[in-house]
Order: sequence, then structure tokens, then C-alpha cells
Amino acid sequence: MKNMSNVDVYAVCHELRDLLKGARVDKAYQPTKDTVLIRFHVAGKGRVDIVFQAGRRIHMTQYPLPNPKIPPNFPMLLRKYIKGATVEDIRQYNFDRIVELHVAKEKKFTLVIELFAKGNIILLDEEGKIILPLKRKLWSDRKISSKEEYKYPPKRGINPLEVKKEELEAVFRNSDSDVIRTLARSGLGGIYSEEILLRSNVQKDLPAAEISNSDLDSIYNSIYGLFEPLRTSNFHPQIVSDGKEDVLPLDLKIYENYKKEAFETYNDAADEFFSSEVRETIKNEYEDVWGAEVKKFEKRLKIQEETLDKFHKTIKVSKKRGDLLYANYGKIQSILDIIKDAREKYSWNEIASKLKTARKQGLAGADIIESLDKLGNLTLKIEDEVINIDAKVEIPENAEVYYEKAKKAKRKITGVNIAIEKTKKEIEKAKNKKEIEMERVTLPQKRVKKELKWFEKLRWFLSSDGFLVIGGRDANSNEIVVKKYMENNDVYFHSDIHGAPSVIIKSQGKEIPETTLNEAASFAASFSSAWTKGFGSQDVYWVHPDQVSKTPQSGEFVKKGAFIIRGTRNYVRAATLLIAVGVVDYEGERLMAGPLDAVKKYTDNYVIIKPGYTKKEALSREIRHKLDQEHIVTMDDLVRVLPSGKADIVDERDLRRR
Repeated sequence: MKNMSNVDVYAVCHELRDLLKGARVDKAYQPTKDTVLIRFHVAGKGRVDIVFQAGRRIHMTQYPLPNPKIPPNFPMLLRKYIKGATVEDIRQYNFDRIVELHVAKEKKFTLVIELFAKGNIILLDEEGKIILPLKRKLWSDRKISSKEEYKYPPKRGINPLEVKKEELEAVFRNSDSDVIRTLARSGLGGIYSEEILLRSNVQKDLPAAEISNSDLDSIYNSIYGLFEPLRTSNFHPQIVSDGKEDVLPLDLKIYENYKKEAFETYNDAADEFFSSEVRETIKNEYEDVWGAEVKKFEKRLKIQEETLDKFHKTIKVSKKRGDLLYANYGKIQSILDIIKDAREKYSWNEIASKLKTARKQGLAGADIIESLDKLGNLTLKIEDEVINIDAKVEIPENAEVYYEKAKKAKRKITGVNIAIEKTKKEIEKAKNKKEIEMERVTLPQKRVKKELKWFEKLRWFLSSDGFLVIGGRDANSNEIVVKKYMENNDVYFHSDIHGAPSVIIKSQGKEIPETTLNEAASFAASFSSAWTKGFGSQDVYWVHPDQVSKTPQSGEFVKKGAFIIRGTRNYVRAATLLIAVGVVDYEGERLMAGPLDAVKKYTDNYVIIKPGYTKKEALSREIRHKLDQEHIVTMDDLVRVLPSGKADIVDERDLRRR
């Protein structure tokens, strides 16, 4: 399992410095116990995700990692301190496997990523004191814990970009090992040490202390030549395969006969190399978690089925024992009469002793007697059935005890059957969830930024009559919808509630039918704050463009994204909050979210949602699982088109029954 070398860290930091300088820190996540992902916003580029894995790697990633349902403390603390901060620098410390991410908000903070040994990720304040480490560690010379001053580990090895021949000579002369091990332990690692000796034509097992001046010159020149591309930033990022798996930023002679795949940046190469390997680890973790969830319900089902079987046996056995008491009525009654008479003279123990003797002597009727205890409980054995009765009461009362036991078990069967059906549904639900989660982990879709059509940057749908309807996403886009895209013959919609988008039907000079007006009203209602409030319907009004103004009356103030409506408003009362999501062919295949009738017009493959209780990310996964078996749609696509707030999926058959 490869960990990044000092050389790899140099290349990554060089690229990330150019990319992230001036970027804004967004959110932090912790997909696994030693991995933190930080999302940045880069001007002109948008979202950029950087993954930091303690002791292993750091690079930009386009493969989103699944996050735990409950965020751990460490990423939440990062959000508290550095969300919204600006990146000032990202650099390698001392050509070591240590990275410093410097950010500034009201105060300055440094995130230190240690990639040596088992590694660590540590947040420091502007005075260099530890706010919180991912892992608390204690050594004789270093203490990694909150409120402690952060101390870098002792400098080890050489910097191949700055090393002098005298320094290299001292490393060899003071070594008690061979040349290859000496170079590797000096911070160059095994592969680069092999490459240096291959280029210099020096034997690996040569004792370092005995190295000749000519060999020293060859090694020094090889180091200089090998790492020259780092000085000039002329990287050759590549993944080596075909029997040897590696990712590196330089061309190596040691790999010249191996299959290689070139990449534009080392970050891209590292992302491809590490992501599939790490995802396998996460897959195994998720397999265990969801497997345990399924097993929990399967164990419950087994207990319930065993209980059901027990009740069925109780019914059968109890009824049989009651029937046997009546079938042997005369024989049993004689025994009870004898016991009743004997009780006038003898104790229960004495009677039990006499019955035992009678049975041994083979007296008539005594063969079915097993025992009699000191409380008068008589045990009989009839047709291999052991029957316990109370010798103090009559046969019908004893038989009724068994019949009642059978009835009670029969009554409980109904409840157990209901519980079994419920558990079976829970198992199916858990298996489906497992399937969705495992698919999300094992079939990652590379997050490639799409070029959106102009209307996809807004809310939009195509009405069942073929009219394009657009709406704002926020205050800025509300302004754009009205000022840039609204024309004289269009129609303006707005929900009669605070917190709603400006919605426009693009008429293109045509008369707009009633069906499109109603669909636009439903659209405007669904993407308003009425959805987050859980409403089922909402009043919406529409007006003509000349009634929409940004000019206030004297003393009025119109905030960004809001408009003044003058004149008569045309109301659509109780517009339904209901959205269908499907992939349609409109200027190419794309995801559309709109009123049900509109979406149905253009695709048979859609999912219907209403205001509900499922969070947007979980809902998006469920919709994608139902909607997109070929994985055309990304999670980002779905999150972008869904209404704000929670929702639930609706079965269309339930809508028809209303």
C-alpha cells in the first residue's frame, strides 16, 4: 500500500498552491477515521474538494466520498474555526512529509497534515498552539494535544533540491549501512533511491562508508538530474501499472518498460490512483455496517419464527392433552378417587410412595402414574404424552387448563404473524438501503463539472404545452430572471408567501393556455418557502410584465430579489405542492423537475415527491436509485433541481386514489 513520498508531497503542494491561493474554505467532512475532506470555493472554478488522509496522501479529488450520518467532532470543529476563511498558502515543510495549509479569517489558522508514520491532522491557532488534533499523541519529545505548543518532528534526511556534495558525503561517511538503505533513510524513499543508483551505475549493496569519490560524484549528479523537473515545475504525472502499481510526478528509468498512463496534473493522477483503493476500504466498512443492520433484523425474524412455531406446537400439544384426559376419563377418575380417600389418612408424600409401589406391583390403572408431588400435582403419562394435572380438582377443570392454554397461544399467533411481516419489511428495507449505499460506494461517478444551459442555472421546466418556464434560485437570480429574461408578452408568477422565486412563462409571442398557467402556479408554489413549511397547497398570483417594477414609492424600500407589483393580481388558489423529477430530452438529455403533468409529457421515467421528512441528500440517493440505473445523473444534478427542504417520494397510484 503506497504512501506519498517527500517528492510526491512537493509536487502536490506546488499544484495546490496555484489552485487554492485566495480560495474560500467551505465545509469539512470526515469520511473515515483518518481521512478529512475539505471543500473549497475557487473563484472562476467553483467547488474544489481536497482529501487529507493522515499518514498517507493529500490531493484534489473528483470522487466524492460517502460521509457518516452523524459528523464526528473534528470536522465540526474545522467548520467552526475555518469555514469562510481565505487560503493564504499551502506548502511543504522542510521537504518532509508535512503539509501546512495557512488560512485567515478574523484570525489566522494553520492546518498541519502529517503524512509520516500513522500521520495526523492538527489545527493550530496563530500562535502555533494546538486547537485540536485528529489524534492525540505523546512522545518523549513531542506532545500532540489541545492547548499544547505544536512542535515539528526533528529534521531527518536531505533535501535533494538543495543538497550540497559535502552534505551528501557526510551522510554516507556516517552510515553503518549500504548505499541503497542510506539513501532511502535520508528521505528519498526506496523507489527514488533505486532510480538514483540505476542512473549512477553504483552497486546497491556497496557499504556507504566505503564509497569512492567518483561514485559520490555520480550519485550527486544523478540526484541533481533526477529532480531537475521539480525545480522547473516540469512534472510528468503518471500511473504505472502492468505488474507494478505506483503513482509519481516524474519519469523514472526503473519503470521504462512498464505500462503508464499520463495525466495533466499530479493531483489528477493521485486521485485516480488512491481513490479506487481507498474506496475499497470504505466499501468493506459499509459492508460490515449495513450487513450488521440486516443481520439484526434477520436475528429478530428467526426468534419470531421460532416463537410462532412454539405457539403452533403449544396449540397441538395442549389440545391433545385435554382430549386425552377425556379419552381416559374413567381410569383417571379412579386414580383421583383413590387419592381423595387416601388424603383423609395420609400425607401427599405418603400417598406418592404408595402409588409408586402400586405401579411397581402392576396394579390396574397405576401404569399411567409418573409421580405425585407434595402439593398434589399429579403427573401422568398417556400415549407418550406427559400430562400434569391437579389431583385436588376434577378432570374437566384440568382439561380446561390445557384448552385455555391452546386458545391463548392461538390468540398470540395473530400478533406474532403481524410482527413477522413487519420484520420482513424491515429486512427488505435494510437490504435496499444496503444496496443503495453499496452502489454509491462501489460505483462512484467522477464529479465532472458540466457546462449548463442558461436555463439550467435557474429553476426551470418545460410545460405540457411546450412553454419554457423559469424561476429564480435566490435573490440574485430573481433579479436576473426579471431584468434579463422577462419580455413583454411573458407572464410573471409569485407565491403569496414570503420567500418565493420570481417565475416567468416564456411566451415567445404565443397565447399561453390555462394548463400552462396552472402548471407554472404549482411550480411557483413548490419552490417557495411553503415547501419547507410542509404545506400541501399555496395561493399563487400572476401578472403581466408591465405590472412588475423595481421602482419604489416615496419612502419605500425594495430589497434585492424583490419587486413591486402594481394593478390587479390574478390568483390561482390552492396550487398543489408536488414535483416530478425525470430525465427529458430538451436540447439534449437533462434532468427536469416540474409539475407532474409536464414531466409525464416528456418521459415515462420519473419520480414524484411532496413536502415530507427525508433530508435532501438521502432523498437524492433514493431518487437516483429509482430513476437512473445507468448512472447518467449525478448527485449534484439532483440536489440542484430539488426544492429546498425535506421531502418524501409519492406513489402515483396513491395520487389516483385521492
